[in-house]
Amino acid sequence: MKNSGLNIAIAGNPNSGKTTIFNAITGARQRVGNWPGVTVERKTGYINRGENRWNFIDLPGTYSLSAFSQEEIIARNYITDEQPDVVVNIVDASNIERNLYLTTQLIELGCPLVIVLNMMDIAKEKGVEIDIETLSTLLGAPIVPVVGSTGEGVEHILDKIDRVVTHESQKSRKLQINYHRDIEAKIEEIIREIDEVDVSNNHRWTAIKLLENDSEILKRVNIGEQIQNKVKSLRQNIENLFKDNTQAIFSNARYGFIQGAVKECVTIHKIDRVDVSKKIDSVLTNKYLGLPIFALLMWLTFKFTFDVGQYPMAWIDGLVSALGAFLSYILPNGTLLQSLVVDGIVAGVGGIAIFLPNIFILFFVIAILEDSGYMARVAFIMDRVMHTIGLHGKAFIPMMMGFGCNVPAIMGTRILETKRDRILTILLNPFMSCSARLPVYILIAGAFFPNNAGTVIFGMYILGIVLAILSGKLFSYTVLKGISTPFVLELPPYLVPKWSSIFLHTWERGFIFIRKMGGVILIGSIIIWALGAFPQEVTLSKDYDKEISVIQEQINISSNDDLSSKIQELKFKRDAETIEQKWIGKIGNTIEPVIRPLGFTWREGVALLTGFIAKEVVVSTYGVLFGVGNEADETNLGIRESLLRSGMTPLIAFGFLIFTLIYTPCLATIVAIKRETQSWKWASFSVIYSLALAWILAFLIYQIGSAIV
Repeated sequence: MKNSGLNIAIAGNPNSGKTTIFNAITGARQRVGNWPGVTVERKTGYINRGENRWNFIDLPGTYSLSAFSQEEIIARNYITDEQPDVVVNIVDASNIERNLYLTTQLIELGCPLVIVLNMMDIAKEKGVEIDIETLSTLLGAPIVPVVGSTGEGVEHILDKIDRVVTHESQKSRKLQINYHRDIEAKIEEIIREIDEVDVSNNHRWTAIKLLENDSEILKRVNIGEQIQNKVKSLRQNIENLFKDNTQAIFSNARYGFIQGAVKECVTIHKIDRVDVSKKIDSVLTNKYLGLPIFALLMWLTFKFTFDVGQYPMAWIDGLVSALGAFLSYILPNGTLLQSLVVDGIVAGVGGIAIFLPNIFILFFVIAILEDSGYMARVAFIMDRVMHTIGLHGKAFIPMMMGFGCNVPAIMGTRILETKRDRILTILLNPFMSCSARLPVYILIAGAFFPNNAGTVIFGMYILGIVLAILSGKLFSYTVLKGISTPFVLELPPYLVPKWSSIFLHTWERGFIFIRKMGGVILIGSIIIWALGAFPQEVTLSKDYDKEISVIQEQINISSNDDLSSKIQELKFKRDAETIEQKWIGKIGNTIEPVIRPLGFTWREGVALLTGFIAKEVVVSTYGVLFGVGNEADETNLGIRESLLRSGMTPLIAFGFLIFTLIYTPCLATIVAIKRETQSWKWASFSVIYSLALAWILAFLIYQIGSAIV
């Protein structure tokens, strides 16, 4: 066994429970990143086994190792290039025949295998009985039956890995899937041809891929034109002989091998049972009830997020205020250092930290919906709606991912088959309200619509979906004409979510947000503070401090709430006039004429401008704008109170929410659009279209609303 540790890849079909088992093995000892040079999520984790470290790599879920999708290519390239010590193949025991197709391709790659039959409880409910020993012998790999959702049997996976690595497993052996004798002859002929030029260890697998006309293999294997012509000739001979293309011929042969193994080892008993998933689906995916139920669940999600989240929000708000007061006390008074720390970092980053409970609650609910199997149904429910814009329900999956973050959601469009579908879905994805917009929604809705904040936030999410559908219809008739492709989506059975998995998923997503607070939000807050701190000397229209002193003397003589309120008003006006003369105010005044028809002031202009970097920075900007110059005493106003005093009305606030929902996505999303479409044309189109649409809708809301009111 290697002293440097083992590398163990986990492969399996989507919905096979692959990631659940990965989480059960590695626990919290994992990290999320991207594959080198590719923006597809990569999960890695480890455990310490004796003196060795075992590294687990959760490969993208894939049905095969062909070159039809980015996920398939990534999974295959990792196995062929990195050559992990063991591949753990997760197989859904309740759908064993379909799942074993990936297993046959792993066998052809010559991987040391441990096969995990997951969902054994569901297989038993379906009357599926599997002869584990015989199947293990036929597949040349040890097999571990488990129930991943409960963790039953997962501990035995490590023992099987250990036995395979130390060559103690009697079941682990090299296996060759044999094809028709005429095909085998062609494979041997190609092996002889590439023996001198191909440096890989598995010439048989390379030969099969060449015969399948695998474009990625042709790029990776350095064979000359003469050998390519020979392969082409042999491929043509096979196709003429079997009257089909070679991909279908090899695929049918693999399924023939699988069917033989299943016939030998799997018995299906006819049992009378109630299919719980079908019963639930008869309601949740009903033609008429599906969409209303989905809308109701979304409303409950955001109502719960706001109503429950406001209590820990208040606690964190108190902590941030206390921290600001403490730092104001210990740092030299009136210095730039004090201003940077208190008005810049604490006001900016702290203004975002307040909303962490809401972010975590939202991710918690989404994790429950995902792990229960409901999210897969949402794509099915939305299929009819998506067809109206020339897409299918599968395209709604990456759009749903956009509720977390638009960047990985845009990467997720790689599951779509055609370039046109991918580009259209990418352009629509920014309309999905990512978690970065949620703090803005909560801030504005909580300030101006406190009794209906949850419903207002829910409305923003629904409006985003509606605008995406309408924009998709427009694009389908103009810049991206086309029709939707047939939609096939596997619906996993409903499962009782595992709490450890839910908490882990919630933490993973929430931690990304926390990491952002220490990165782009911190840097953005410091930049905004600097723009708001200079020039230090400004000339005010009147001596506010003198007026405040006069009123303070009156209060000392006789306490008066109206006078205290007057002091607050004067301090607010003083600070507002002060910040308006700083660099940030001058920038705001420059762009104010463009946004004045929307009812926005220069403050909204500055906040929206900084939102180009990241939408959370909108809140940080308000925190800094209203924090600069404020004194750390009992009259210091919070962001919400400052917004209410700034002249913003509920009508303007509603327009601001609409603008925040629609306008240009953050910088990272723009880069992701360019990368995935491989063109700045579509990235620029997304920026211009969303900005124009946001301006028009906010303009109509303010102008029409003002006329009515």
